[in-house]
Amino acid sequence: MEQLRLISLDRTPPNAVIVDAASMRTSGVRICSSIRRVLENTPIILIISEVQENVHQDCANVILRLPFTLQKLLNRLYPFMSINQNKKLDCGSITLDLKERWVYCEGKRARLNPRLFVLLETFMRHPGEIFVREELFRKIWETNYVGDTRSLDVHISWLRQAIEKNPRDPKNIKTERGIGYRLEMEKPKRPTKLDKKV
Repeated sequence: MEQLRLISLDRTPPNAVIVDAASMRTSGVRICSSIRRVLENTPIILIISEVQENVHQDCANVILRLPFTLQKLLNRLYPFMSINQNKKLDCGSITLDLKERWVYCEGKRARLNPRLFVLLETFMRHPGEIFVREELFRKIWETNYVGDTRSLDVHISWLRQAIEKNPRDPKNIKTERGIGYRLEMEKPKRPTKLDKKV
């Protein structure tokens, strides 16, 4: 029966799958693996209990540990709901072409180099979340060395020039002084998309 359900999902793939492992009293790893075999490119949000031991990050796109607010779940869900057949990612007023690396925002269009692209995609998939500078540097530069993160600040400046109406007074990418950066969360343009099955 479970396999038949997965086959049905494969025929009409959802925008995302939420696995509430906490309510099933399981880690959810095997469930996510089964979904991955059928829906290879579909994002998975895994909900685990407060006492659940650490789960390997590769089993899901997003792992949420209870307790959390409904808004946090929606914030993680919005970017996945915005992915369409043209491989574009929408978040607020920003549209990112995932194939060609073009970004459209505030009436501007710019093509991003690989690091700027990964940087913006990271922000857009986790809107409202604060990224610590050192962690963001490790992810974008794929290194454990964080002795000098000034290159990150320079890339943030370049990214603001690409997507901000006034880079000196940014409205999209905010600086959390002494901590890092975050993408200002805006309400989705078409909230009715949340009515779709996930």
